[in-house]
Amino acid sequence: MGMFEYVAVLTSIILGLAITHLLQGTARLIQDPESGRPYWVHLIWVVYMFLTSVFWWWWEFRLKHLEVWSFPVYVFVVLFAVALYLLCAMLFPPRLDRYHGFKDYYYSRRAWFFGLFIVFQLIDVGDTLLKGEAYFAGLGPEYVVIRVVKITLCVVAMRTRNEPFHAVFGLANVLQQLSWALRFYDTVG
Repeated sequence: MGMFEYVAVLTSIILGLAITHLLQGTARLIQDPESGRPYWVHLIWVVYMFLTSVFWWWWEFRLKHLEVWSFPVYVFVVLFAVALYLLCAMLFPPRLDRYHGFKDYYYSRRAWFFGLFIVFQLIDVGDTLLKGEAYFAGLGPEYVVIRVVKITLCVVAMRTRNEPFHAVFGLANVLQQLSWALRFYDTVG
């Protein structure tokens, strides 16, 4: 087993927990409607995080080409997976009885969620650079623009409860993620 496969085992476990958390939360909404009133904007972010989790597994395969694995690189990749897990976990709390449904929960935890989302974007830049300058350059200026826009809009999302803003921001992230995956990641080589 190479170092990539060794690291992939641990990050796969963490990512599997993230996806499990999202799927269990979604199933709970269906199985037990009394568990909390669903909120459509919250569900947009659930879809986004599910797509991101599934795509992350695919994107990280490029680390197979990394020739030297140092302890800091290992920790960095594991922390990237942990950040993804935490974002997924924040969408479905273990208990919702302190909130008036998912709408109340979503807006009361928005600073934490979007603050962590900013950290995730910054880690993504580091991860992209880790895959090589040619890889980074191949993504074009669009990659940098998207990160800057997402981080800027996260700061706004942390401060506002404006429902149309949160809905459009969530939908734009879902559409951008799908577009990005289809345009840049249809094959892994």
